[in-house]
Amino acid sequence: MTDEDIVQYLRAHPDFLSKHNDLLGVLTVTHPRHGHTISLTERQLHNLRGKIQQLEQKLAELIRFGEQNDVIEEKVHRLATSFLVAEGYDGRRRTLFANILDDFAVPHVALRIWNAPAGRAGEEFQPVGKGVRKFADGMSRPYCGTPTNIEALNWFGEMSSHIRSIAVIPLWRENRVGGVLALGSEEPERFYSEMGTLYLERIGALAAAALLTEPL
Repeated sequence: MTDEDIVQYLRAHPDFLSKHNDLLGVLTVTHPRHGHTISLTERQLHNLRGKIQQLEQKLAELIRFGEQNDVIEEKVHRLATSFLVAEGYDGRRRTLFANILDDFAVPHVALRIWNAPAGRAGEEFQPVGKGVRKFADGMSRPYCGTPTNIEALNWFGEMSSHIRSIAVIPLWRENRVGGVLALGSEEPERFYSEMGTLYLERIGALAAAALLTEPL
């Protein structure tokens, strides 16, 4: 009988050791770390301790993520309540920028709104190229990652050359994109392609409701 025959037999009879539990104290294996011989039972205990440690680490990670999400949720809530007491468009715009810059600690914020009523003044109402608008119209979720659009990058003014990551959030109103909110950072990993965008989408929805209040 070969080793492979024994392996196949044990696989075909997984309850073999339960029927012959006296073998648990006789069979030996090598300790995975120290190399000395230990019983099969000891090896099983070692494996269980390893799995428990992995589960504890995973649980700690989930708790940490949950706490981080609670903090972000509170910030989004403060933004919403701030919009409720802001007066007029200018007040809501200042509220948006102040909350993102201070509460969310995003160093650079830019806003562009198109199809606005005639006579609206402000940097956010400056003409936007067709490329940016087409890109925004095709977005199903905020874009996060390295800056790829030069026009959007230039919205950050003299700091544009220092921006290493960006989030572009479409502002939807009546099933149309009426503008975008752009967030920029000098940190390459502040906004990255694999990051979750749930809270960015909520910020975009709040900003759109607060700022796109007139017919587009």
